[in-house]
Order: sequence, then C-alpha cells, then structure tokens
Amino acid sequence: MSDYYTPMRSKNIYNPHDQKPFKLSRSKIDLFLECPRCFYLDRRLGVGRPPGFPFTLNSAVDTLLKQEFDIHRASGTPHPLIVQYKIDARPVPHDDLQRWRHNFTGVQYIHTPTNLLIFGAIDDLWQNSKSEYIVVDYKATSINEKITELNREYHKGYKRQMEIYQWLLRRNGLTVSDTGYFVYCNGQKDREAFDGKLEFEVTLIPYEGNDTWVEQTIIDAHTCLCSDQVPEAAEDCDYCNYRDAAASVL
Repeated sequence: MSDYYTPMRSKNIYNPHDQKPFKLSRSKIDLFLECPRCFYLDRRLGVGRPPGFPFTLNSAVDTLLKQEFDIHRASGTPHPLIVQYKIDARPVPHDDLQRWRHNFTGVQYIHTPTNLLIFGAIDDLWQNSKSEYIVVDYKATSINEKITELNREYHKGYKRQMEIYQWLLRRNGLTVSDTGYFVYCNGQKDREAFDGKLEFEVTLIPYEGNDTWVEQTIIDAHTCLCSDQVPEAAEDCDYCNYRDAAASVL
C-alpha cells in the first residue's frame, strides 16, 4: 500500500455488548438507507467511505443565512422572504437553538428500544400563529434553472433529512408542523462579470413531511449493527460496485 493513502477509520464504532447509548447521526441513518453494507462497514467495522471535498462555499451561505435570520429573530420581525411568500411564520427564539444547530450535538433523542442516541443539526427554527414549530433547512447550489420544487433524485435525501429533524423535535416535546421549508439559494451564472461577488436567486420551497418511516428505520439499522454478518450491498452503490470490481482483478 502506498504511503500517502490512509484508509478512513471511524472512531465511533458500534459494540453490541456496550451498555452506553450509541450515537447515530441523521446522515448515518441516510447511509443505511442508501447502502446497508457501507453503513455496516462504517459503524460496525470502522471503515468509512472516502471523504468528499468540503463544501466551504455552501457553509459560508449557511452561516450568512443564520446571521441574517437571527437579526429578525432578535427583533421579532418577519424576514423579507417570509413576507414575499406570504408564509405564516417567524424566526423564533429557543434556549436550545444554538446547541441544536451545532453539528456535533444537534437535536438529540435516546431511542429506548435500541439504546441509540439519534441526533441531527438543524439550520433554523420558525413558528407559526398556531405555535407550531417549523423546521427550516438551507440549501445552496448553482444550476441553470429556477428552483421551485424538489423534483430531482437527490432531493429524496433532503426530504428524509427534514423528516428526521421533525421526528427529533417531536421526541423533544415540541409541537411541530408537518410543513417544513427549504431556503434554496441558486448561484447565478448569467451575469456579465464576477466583480468579486456571487449573486443568488433565493426561493422558499414548502415540503409536507411524513416521519412515520423513521421509527422502523432506526430499528432496522440497529438490527443491522447487531448482526455478525456483513449485509448485502445496495445494487446501485457505486462504492460497493467499485470494491467488487477492484477485488475481481487484484
């Protein structure tokens, strides 16, 4: 093996005999749904997928949006985007919001039947006139069309993400609206010049969530982790297909 490559080794490895709650993130639940074998290799055997490049531009957009909405949260005023779309909502203060936004803490809940500590970090929290909390997620991209709906294949993961957040907040005792919102920022490439700035078209997309699948998925993921057998790979998993193809010629 070359000396410049180090396999990804996961630190948070599941031990079926450990009595402590095991932390399982929202993204790892999505990994289980994407490919049980990759999930098992990661959380049970400690070998994760190769990491992707960090989306630092997306992170910058997230940070600026949080700061922008926090201004209206502090003043109790509606954000112009909420006014534009005539949404019954306002950014709402909450004592736990900053912790819920943090990647390594997020919204947490110990799922007693499995002893899994499920967690995920939300982007924003609004509230409507019925005192229902609203999950809000920020997205940033750059494509040559107006984004008005979640109609692409990869958007299924965005929807599951929203529903897990709704499930987590409900398990923390909040009354949560089924309707969540995606603040979608689309970088515009049709300007005459860059001039040191990137302009975004921002759209607000509602989504009616349904978190009824989450409970059984957590149970299924736990069953997978407890098994001593490596599960079958998803047919369309590029990582597993690559490993199998490479192994066949080595």
